[in-house]
Amino acid sequence: MTYTEAIKSGFGLINRNWQLLLIQIAAAIISTIVFLIMVGIPLTAALIIAGADFAEIRNMEDIMGALKESSALISRYFGIILMVITCFLLYIIMITCFGIYVFGGSVGSIGKALIDKALKFNIRTFFDEAKRLFSRLLGFTAVMGVFLILISFLLGILVGSIGALISFTKEQDTTFALFFGTFFSLILIIIGLFFFLSTLSITLYGIVLVVFKNTGPLESVREAIRYLYRHPSALWLFTILLAGYIFVSFLLILINYLFASIPLIGVFLSFLYQITLNIFQIYLGLGIIGTIFTYYYSTEILSRHVVENSMPQTTVQDKI
Repeated sequence: MTYTEAIKSGFGLINRNWQLLLIQIAAAIISTIVFLIMVGIPLTAALIIAGADFAEIRNMEDIMGALKESSALISRYFGIILMVITCFLLYIIMITCFGIYVFGGSVGSIGKALIDKALKFNIRTFFDEAKRLFSRLLGFTAVMGVFLILISFLLGILVGSIGALISFTKEQDTTFALFFGTFFSLILIIIGLFFFLSTLSITLYGIVLVVFKNTGPLESVREAIRYLYRHPSALWLFTILLAGYIFVSFLLILINYLFASIPLIGVFLSFLYQITLNIFQIYLGLGIIGTIFTYYYSTEILSRHVVENSMPQTTVQDKI
């Protein structure tokens, strides 16, 4: 399957299951409302209480004195600060679980629709897939989070080592230090991009494996790495899709600035355009996921099925 065919099939798959776009929009609205309730209201209350106390400060000397006694200030508002932090952490936990649940239902429905071309979107199938994949996707997300932290740590060590080496060369020769710094900066950028794209690719193709093969978190990571090793074109496909997503989003954001510059009605038009832009970006994200699923299905599952069916059947007479 060519890249063009994979992209057309992937977006066609999402168009057939357009209800997934509505579910993602509803999930985004729910996340915003929950944020306003769980974080916005406590934070507003804390600012009102703190503002009432700071309103009693009448001159700059009182402000400086209050800032110098920061420990007393923190202890005074410790309960409020703790409440805001607790609400924010609860929001992060709740919205992460909710997002994984909705995402599991979406990718599960995409996988079902890819296997059965005649299958139409069913809300019951969505919830069944969400329940089936929730724990596996939660574990996979945790594993990839740890993996990303380790890569960031290693890149941080590499950046620090190169920075120390460049500082040492500057003490010896300025011209050589300039060449050395430019060369290794480019190498560092290439390495960072490679790890960034590889990690995202492993994440997406690992999710595909979770959906199709019900593999565990670590097994999904290993199988995704093996798949990318066997099919380097899958990594290039993801790179093209990500670059296209960034390029299109950049152009659309520039258009938003044009709307904002219109006098009087510019703010209103910019607000409407921003909502439309967010919906379109959700659609693009689903299209990318559909394309990745389609490409994996055609290169791994269908190809193996074709090979198995094309193998000659050995009969008893042949063995004799």
